[in-house]
Amino acid sequence: MLSAFPFQNLSKLCVHTITTKSWAIEVAADKYAKAGVKGITVWRDALAGRSPGQVGARIRDRGLEIVSLCRGGFFAGYTATERRAAIDENRRAIAEAKALGAPLIVLVCGAVPGQKLSESRKQIQEGIAAILPDCAAMEIKLAIEPLHPMYADSRSAINTLAQANDMCEALASPLVGVAVDVYHVWWDPALEAEIARCGRIGKIFAYHVCDWRTPTIDLLNDRGLMGEGCIPLRRIRSWVEAAGFSGFNEVEVFSNRLWAMNQDEYLQQIVRAYSEFV
Repeated sequence: MLSAFPFQNLSKLCVHTITTKSWAIEVAADKYAKAGVKGITVWRDALAGRSPGQVGARIRDRGLEIVSLCRGGFFAGYTATERRAAIDENRRAIAEAKALGAPLIVLVCGAVPGQKLSESRKQIQEGIAAILPDCAAMEIKLAIEPLHPMYADSRSAINTLAQANDMCEALASPLVGVAVDVYHVWWDPALEAEIARCGRIGKIFAYHVCDWRTPTIDLLNDRGLMGEGCIPLRRIRSWVEAAGFSGFNEVEVFSNRLWAMNQDEYLQQIVRAYSEFV
């Protein structure tokens, strides 16, 4: 049992449900709690066919803190109809977060192939602004997550922490901050300065960890477990904490290789890798 490792400080360990995606949310909550994990970020697909309120109650009953709901966003669209549909879907996500008991929604902001990135960014900012009244009414925060430039064509036109910080400042809302995901931003030469900037404006709402494997054989589903790659995890964590962030370190791993292994053994590896490398 993982509890046989009393030296491990897991007080800030959170795991995303997508990390062990084959487990139903009920199974994930039970197993995370038994492993000593303290937080959980729930992906919306894990709520399919379930009452978010009942799921949230079960999670809390297991002693886990619900860190966030993942994900909202995808605001960019060719047509006004598409953009309105995205706003409506984000409003549904806000209602789910409220019922679940999640204080935060992580935003993968969206992009449209062939559309100017500047136009997609404009649409993203407009989309976030449109849902802020709903967030205020339900006391839900939003974290803009910059994605690696390899996703700029279709997943997100927000690709650097500087762009996310700029958008936060333009929106000027206490409900809007950033999610720093090491997989997406570790390469950025301005990363330390932009994390410090986050600290000055109080905008780091979430911190996600995994690793970058070399070679990466699948740009979406070949992330590494912490310690398997080249990301300077402890250095980046030191920058984030120096900027005032004191929340969870959220393990978010997309990996066909790791999903294929025994998931109980995988969870043990997650805990050990977190203890050793994060």
